[in-house]
Amino acid sequence: MTAGESGGANGSVVRRILLGSQLRRLRESRGITREAAGYSIRASESKISRMELGRVSFKSRDVEDLLTLYGVTDESERGALLGLAREANLAGWWHSYGDVLPGWFQTYIGLEGAASLIRVYEVQFVHGLLQTEAYAHAVVSRGMPGAPAAEIDRRVALRMERQKVLVSERAPQFHAVLDEAALRRPYGDRSVMREQLRHLIEVSEHPGVTLQVMPFGFGGHAGESGSFAMLSFPESDLSDIVYLEQLTSALYLDKREEVAQYERVMDRLRADSPDPAESRDLLRGLLQLS
Repeated sequence: MTAGESGGANGSVVRRILLGSQLRRLRESRGITREAAGYSIRASESKISRMELGRVSFKSRDVEDLLTLYGVTDESERGALLGLAREANLAGWWHSYGDVLPGWFQTYIGLEGAASLIRVYEVQFVHGLLQTEAYAHAVVSRGMPGAPAAEIDRRVALRMERQKVLVSERAPQFHAVLDEAALRRPYGDRSVMREQLRHLIEVSEHPGVTLQVMPFGFGGHAGESGSFAMLSFPESDLSDIVYLEQLTSALYLDKREEVAQYERVMDRLRADSPDPAESRDLLRGLLQLS
């Protein structure tokens, strides 16, 4: 991938991951340990690990020293990788929310903004990209009891900003399966839930959105492990990523066999759920009951 193929700061996270994976391949091809690589740039083995996973920013001097250690002397190859390092350090729009945004989630937002396909399964509440402002406020308030009103408002504003990815010029295809439990569990008062259901009906008709509901009536289903997101990218050398959010951190899975298991689960969920039109009818029925 060239430096210009993933436009904007959203692509900086992708570039970071791509550069990290290329540095890892170069290191492994020369039989150099992470410890030795870290020593060459006056850093720890864990720093090299974080660089290769794309979890930290890159200093040009460090990249230059590593390329020298790995025997990369061709100027065009060095120039391309150093250019990738500069692009990878672009700050995304979400950095202005750093006061309320944990570091492990910043990575996800960057990946979400660069993805060409986002597939999600949710069971606890409506997915963040599909929430109304009032519903989001209720979710954040419930999750952060006692938090200052200003902090809650900032977190809600961040969530609303994230949703612009679905209507951007480079909008991804978005496939969501919502468990019926997420739609019946009340957040906010009755009017908030009714507005949220109406919003889901409306957004489900967007050409880039596929929304399905897994109904209670189906019984046990493939999503027994809980909520997850799968991200796919236009860059051919960047593998799909599964994102699993936890209370104080998150897991990013990219091993082919692990991703394949989640892909099978997502395929089963989509096959077993009513199709988008039938799911809209289910949403209308819930709206009448609310």
